[in-house]
Amino acid sequence: MTGPTVRFMSNLLDTSTVTTAQAAYQGGAQQTFDELGTALRDVIFCVVDLETTGGSAAGGSSITEIGAVKVRCGEVLGEFQTLVRPSEPIPPFISVLTGITNSMVADAPRIETTLPAFLEFARGCVLVAHNAPFDVGFLRHYCAATGIGWPRFDVLDTAKLARRVITRDDAPDCKLSSLARLFHASTTPNHRALSDARATVDVLHGLLERLGNLGVHTLEELQTFSSRVSAAQRKKRHLAEQLPHAPGVYLFRDHRGKVLYVGTSKDLRSRVRTYFTASETRSRMGEMVGLAESVEAIACTTALEAEVRELRLIAEHRPRYNRRSKFPERVSWVKLTVEPWPRLSLVRQVLDDDADYLGPFRSRKQAEAAVAALHESFPIRQCSGRLPKKPSGSACALAEMGRCLAPCDGTAREGDYLITVESVRRSLDSSPAPVTAAIGKRMEALACAERFEEAASHRNRMTSFVRAAARTQRLRALTGCAEIVAARRGDDGRWAVHVIRHGRLAAAGVIPTGVSAREWTDALRRGADTVVPGPGPAPAATAEESEKLLRWLEQPGVRLVHVDGTWSCPINGAESRRELLDAIDASRDSMTRFDDPRQSATLSRPAR
Repeated sequence: MTGPTVRFMSNLLDTSTVTTAQAAYQGGAQQTFDELGTALRDVIFCVVDLETTGGSAAGGSSITEIGAVKVRCGEVLGEFQTLVRPSEPIPPFISVLTGITNSMVADAPRIETTLPAFLEFARGCVLVAHNAPFDVGFLRHYCAATGIGWPRFDVLDTAKLARRVITRDDAPDCKLSSLARLFHASTTPNHRALSDARATVDVLHGLLERLGNLGVHTLEELQTFSSRVSAAQRKKRHLAEQLPHAPGVYLFRDHRGKVLYVGTSKDLRSRVRTYFTASETRSRMGEMVGLAESVEAIACTTALEAEVRELRLIAEHRPRYNRRSKFPERVSWVKLTVEPWPRLSLVRQVLDDDADYLGPFRSRKQAEAAVAALHESFPIRQCSGRLPKKPSGSACALAEMGRCLAPCDGTAREGDYLITVESVRRSLDSSPAPVTAAIGKRMEALACAERFEEAASHRNRMTSFVRAAARTQRLRALTGCAEIVAARRGDDGRWAVHVIRHGRLAAAGVIPTGVSAREWTDALRRGADTVVPGPGPAPAATAEESEKLLRWLEQPGVRLVHVDGTWSCPINGAESRRELLDAIDASRDSMTRFDDPRQSATLSRPAR
């Protein structure tokens, strides 16, 4: 055999039709029904089968035969068949199985010749194979071995599809021979590449017929089909048809109009469509879609605006199927109280009382750990009651151990106590060094005594405090600015502009082409929401919203247009301990413990 045999059927569609279909598949033509994806009748499938000398290309096995059939809309467009001369002899048991002998492939072309010919035959098609990982794995391996770039084929596996559609009542298994009998294939599989490819074509058509009865009519639906997606769920895909291809927020509502779920996407229609396919694998979402009767979309000018609107809508509606951000008021704060003898207290709400607040904490446990770190570092009182200016009680056990200045028994001097309180305030607002130094010293002592679990507990307290202090200081830096106007160029070359006031998004937009950027930005600022700040580190929005804005501002390419205030963090603030936090995270990610906490104790020392 001197080369591959390629046969095109006499009933091949005209060239213009095939070219249009291929271009449509590759994204080069606009579809008539965009919301439905690529209709299966427009897709050209290339069904391929290989014969090999073994089960693994990486293990040294070679391809001995390639067979392929190109079909569209149930019609055969062409066939490809060639033997391939392997780099090693064909094992006897393979020759018995396939009927391909060493003498048959002695004059056959090498894979370096046959592979480019096959790729040209399959260009623009969706590859189909029975047990596709095997066949496609061999093809990709030899593309890499011969220096040929692998085309961006979409791949369908008829074996995988069959397992989702065929029941035990239909066939005992999903082998090609069993499926060929089930669908009355015109060709019987015989372990020769072209024959098996022809049989796979009939199996593909049989599967597509069954899937069509289940509402699968597009390539996208076929690729994501799963038996876990009910027919009722797939029938609701029309809910996405009227949504725009734009960034924004979508709300699933039930028959009473109650919001079930809120989400965001850069492409509303494409994202909502996935809820009706196997792309969505969360069982809770399947339940939600079953209850949904409508989908509302709120188009946004930028992706950041959509993310912020999502947070606000979740907090407003508290949808039952949203797990995060439903109850922003349930966070915890650590408060340094304002009273004659200040103390640390865990609270749920920030008041306008001139107190210092640390947080917010997503869990009470983290807040308690941060308080423990502060109590470990400063002898501030830990009793919960409010003390008079001149207390006359009795000292507690902490005072006897030297861990409290004991204002309760009247022996503490007010000036000394307030100096300690001021040190606590500086640790909250400007530098965590006293806390990290005190706990680091304690950890080192525990490590020397081989009390590693206790040392790890102190480490966790320290990291809870440092993280919270860093979060609070970053929030205060942003929310202390009356206004920040920033812009970033998008992938389309247009500038997205956001107006942020006291850590709250007040306006967003994209500068149109052909206008004065300065005049347009000034108009956006004039039309922005008025924001009146309240108390605390997050005075005008949830901490989650302000942090989302911070992450956007810190992206590469963001340009500050206008800043009303001073946006800065303390030079020795908690953010300067990022190296410590990253090192601890890295140790946890690598599934190692600080069995010797002297490592983290060393990291806690201030840089020299």
